[in-house]
Amino acid sequence: MADRSRSRQAYFKSKRAASLLTEFDPRTVPGHVAVIMDGNGRWAKKRGLPHVAGHSAGARALREVINAAVELEISYLTVYSFSSENWTRPAEEVSGLMSLFAEVLERELANLQKERIRLAVVGELDGLPARTREVFDRAIASTADNHVMTLVVALNYGGRDEIVRATRSLAADAASGALDPAAIDEDLFSSRLYTAEIPDPDLLIRTSGELRISNFLLWQIAYSELWVTSTLWPDFDRNDLLRAVVDYQKRTRRFGGR
Repeated sequence: MADRSRSRQAYFKSKRAASLLTEFDPRTVPGHVAVIMDGNGRWAKKRGLPHVAGHSAGARALREVINAAVELEISYLTVYSFSSENWTRPAEEVSGLMSLFAEVLERELANLQKERIRLAVVGELDGLPARTREVFDRAIASTADNHVMTLVVALNYGGRDEIVRATRSLAADAASGALDPAAIDEDLFSSRLYTAEIPDPDLLIRTSGELRISNFLLWQIAYSELWVTSTLWPDFDRNDLLRAVVDYQKRTRRFGGR
């Protein structure tokens, strides 16, 4: 505990972060933080750069946030990297993104192993290009025994699609007689989602100032605390994550109660 505290102080060493760290309570850290990483395209456009440059800068921001989440002792970090609707973007951008996913994961795998981070993916992986799928499959297998934090990548993911798939699964079991429809409850429904073995997010962060959920974890975020910042994702850093967590710790979660 003391070692982690010293490590945290060394990592969050700027004046801004040091001030926030005095308000941070390691006893009430959100167990699961989910992030809608938005603003890569606008970041690139502001600088007269192609979209892929924004995505590359976003990948660098992700590495910093992953390391910061480890320092804050967050157990699960879920990031929305590519939605099922993103396939409608220009083909060149989509192709570049798929290649970037594979390249970044191959480059960052050593850091995941060093920090003992387990990788998990939620979404329809069968729809990915072969190389991207292979890189993720290898990384998932090689990090399976890591236990410090689980990094969940939402890839080719859509919240509505996830709910439809779960419903079809339950309906098929009911139609075959293997399941009594009266037995379906929230826990059973949750067990058919991509996130079956992952706790619901405590905190949902959205960057770039947009005030929408964008079809992300629709079932799972029913009682998540929301935190929105105007900061574009490539500019989001360790201090921003710390600020979001400290703000979360000041709230009282009531889950529909008083």
